[in-house]
Amino acid sequence: MLTVGVHEAKTTLSRLIQRASAGEEVVITRSGVPVVKLVPVMLREPRELGRDIGRFEVPDDFNDPLPDDLLDAFEGR
Repeated sequence: MLTVGVHEAKTTLSRLIQRASAGEEVVITRSGVPVVKLVPVMLREPRELGRDIGRFEVPDDFNDPLPDDLLDAFEGR
């Protein structure tokens, strides 16, 4: 893990980005105190649409008003 001050980070940002992209963690400090960690972004694979089709059915009463006791609980009464 590389540690650099804010001033050095500003003057060498491109180099620090290259190192972080290669997998190295870069900690940026202000007055010797760590304030930011520069790490590579981990990209996820695109989500598969429709993967859960058939696993849940919306009940017929989904949009019906809530019972008074449940509504009171939600509203803190």
